[in-house]
Amino acid sequence: MRWMCRRRARQMEEVEALSSIYGDEWCAVDEASRIFCIKISNDTEETKLTACLQIILPPDYPSAAPPIYQINAAWLRGSERVQLANSLEDLYVEHAGESILYMWVEKIREFLLEKAQDSATVREGDPHRGGGSGRRRRAGLCGPRVERGGCATFPGTRKRMYPDVDEEVPPIKHGGCITDRRSTFQSHLAPVVAPRQVKTVLERLYDNKKIASATHNIYAYRIYCEDKNSFLQDCEDDGETAAGGRLLHLLQILDVRNVLVVVSRWYGGILLGPDRFKHINNCARSILVEEGYTASSDDVAKSAGKAKRLKGKKTK
Repeated sequence: MRWMCRRRARQMEEVEALSSIYGDEWCAVDEASRIFCIKISNDTEETKLTACLQIILPPDYPSAAPPIYQINAAWLRGSERVQLANSLEDLYVEHAGESILYMWVEKIREFLLEKAQDSATVREGDPHRGGGSGRRRRAGLCGPRVERGGCATFPGTRKRMYPDVDEEVPPIKHGGCITDRRSTFQSHLAPVVAPRQVKTVLERLYDNKKIASATHNIYAYRIYCEDKNSFLQDCEDDGETAAGGRLLHLLQILDVRNVLVVVSRWYGGILLGPDRFKHINNCARSILVEEGYTASSDDVAKSAGKAKRLKGKKTK
């Protein structure tokens, strides 16, 4: 029974992270039955291709069973469908026991981009032609308004020396605010390469009375250790039960490194239920994109297209 609860919790964390990443493109068909779908496009203007990935999360996913899935696309037939299915299955085998839905979505997006480029090549007769310019997608906040006023504002980063750390505090960036039913959420971000920097950044943030007065300051960080080829990572709920773990899960899915993200919440007196986790992840996701730690959907597609073109040139 305990294992079932843990698997269920991992599924919930992954779903919340994907909802934050993909916004309106992600849809819960039947939450109780764990059925979801996501609309995926190649984000190119010349040859627009779209697919819908419908998934069912079995009780044993992700530790012992893959998602049950179906890809709906009128243009996807025969050998192409088999090729795409094989690539998804290879990803699952390679990352057995891990959360793999994000990797599946981006693999399908890469497949769409490659097909669009092939179609453009046939149509234009130009072997070096790519798939056109990208279209930026911005995920909505699904209801609550984004406000710039009423949140903590900060002067430029100042140097602060500590007797045990011969370095300045890493630069701290601050995101916009999300306000929903009088609760306000704001994200903060700093580059970190050692746990001691996490401590100094948190101390600097808590020096600000507005942040120190927040009901919760949830944080998570990931630091990549090149010598060990592993990650040093941790998180803190600060009284918002399970919020830190969900935030860390978002950082893991996005595969960001050497960064600390803090989300402050000022409670407004009205319970938000699960929406509070959505707002925390949306705040974190927004500032990570703004500061260049992860790509928006069209950036991922364009990166995949660039890699495809470079690979094609090398083989000629």
